[in-house]
Amino acid sequence: MQRYAAGDDAAFAELYDSLADRLYGYLRRHVSERHRCDDLLQETFLRMHKARGTFLTGATVLPWAFAIARRLVIDQARRERRVPRVVDDLDSAPDEPVGAENSPEQVIEARRLAQRLAGALAELPDSQRTVFELLKQDGLTLSEAAEVLGITVTAVKLRAHRAYESLRKTVGADVVLP
Repeated sequence: MQRYAAGDDAAFAELYDSLADRLYGYLRRHVSERHRCDDLLQETFLRMHKARGTFLTGATVLPWAFAIARRLVIDQARRERRVPRVVDDLDSAPDEPVGAENSPEQVIEARRLAQRLAGALAELPDSQRTVFELLKQDGLTLSEAAEVLGITVTAVKLRAHRAYESLRKTVGADVVLP
């Protein structure tokens, strides 16, 4: 991003390649229509392009990009007058075929657990769900999540702890969360 902000247009391809998949995964969890996710991803990069001259040298680009994408999701939800939904791909075919180590019963139980987890995530307050997703599903660090949300690292830790506790109560204490 440093090079792109300095005017090196060729650096955009590297920036896009490093961020697009993670941003799209985030958008996909919050927007049910794939074409809308594509539009929001494009809009995220467009806004990054427009603001590249104001990018702070030495700042990390990942939290900044996630903050832009998050704001776009919130704006879209407001326009559509609905709460962002947790979208799961549980009905899609599994990526790997069922093998000898995965009995059909194990696959069914795993899907049931995934459905319970998705339901439990949907029941969390938005602040806790967002922190959980940023940390566990998007792989951001505590400080990156704090920067995206505009809160302190301590607040991120507190929200994450509350989310973990709530999810453990719902899906079972012996389940390892992602």
